[in-house]
Amino acid sequence: MKAIALPSGQSIPVLGMGTWQMGERSRDRQTEINALKHGIELGITLIDTAEMYGEGGAEEVIAEAFTSWSKANAGRREQVFLVSKVYPHNASRQGTIAACERSLRRLKTDYLDLYLLHWRGSVPLFETLAALQTLQQAGKIRDYGVSNFDLSDMQEARSLPGGESIATNQVLYNLMRRGIEWDLLPWCQQHGVPIMAYSPVEQGRLLKNRQLAAIAERLGVTSAQVAIAWLLHQDNVIVIPKASDLAHVEQNRAALDLKLSAADLHELDALFPPPSRPVALEML
Repeated sequence: MKAIALPSGQSIPVLGMGTWQMGERSRDRQTEINALKHGIELGITLIDTAEMYGEGGAEEVIAEAFTSWSKANAGRREQVFLVSKVYPHNASRQGTIAACERSLRRLKTDYLDLYLLHWRGSVPLFETLAALQTLQQAGKIRDYGVSNFDLSDMQEARSLPGGESIATNQVLYNLMRRGIEWDLLPWCQQHGVPIMAYSPVEQGRLLKNRQLAAIAERLGVTSAQVAIAWLLHQDNVIVIPKASDLAHVEQNRAALDLKLSAADLHELDALFPPPSRPVALEML
């Protein structure tokens, strides 16, 4: 699996698995566990989650998947890169630490590779950053970062104590949502802060685009694979598509090997133009 370096030097895979809406329905639980386990077996060892997802249910599903995979393959914790997020209303100095401890218990691990503030709330950023530094110093997390931060948010955060150690910014970024290319993405690239792109197929809406489907058909792949591969062609971008069944996991993994030509990229630019003016950060 191709990886890039976070500002700390820690390596992170460029392709991962998202878990939004997992852990919410008991009837889907085994299917979700099997999908995550299969993804790890295929080398997709980055798993992204949050305390918000299923109110901790997704973290519990991940724990079951990892335990099952580990027993079957003599796997070790350090072979998987775990990311979770704290709710903004839990992001006070003590609240962040308590939330992280709860996530660790649900995930059945003693550390997170990366812990993010899910989005900005009413708690001052300096307080959340102080808590994240405390967790890092205690060995509970290896790196910390943010999610859904626009350029002004990133600039403010970076000016605060601990802000220069922000490892990533997880945002909505896909062919239909290219607004970050105007200012946020270049700023993050300039400062060596990777972007984690969530919802790479726009919650399935991209798959309904007939012109994208035509490009995919010509290349002998799926629309989702083209959309993911396009993101993987961007500099310093990590992609975390959700995959809750085995077929989608395999298709997502295959997207890593899809090489888009300059002509393909030009065609996608014409179909989904980059921004021509500043665009406020979009969220789902």
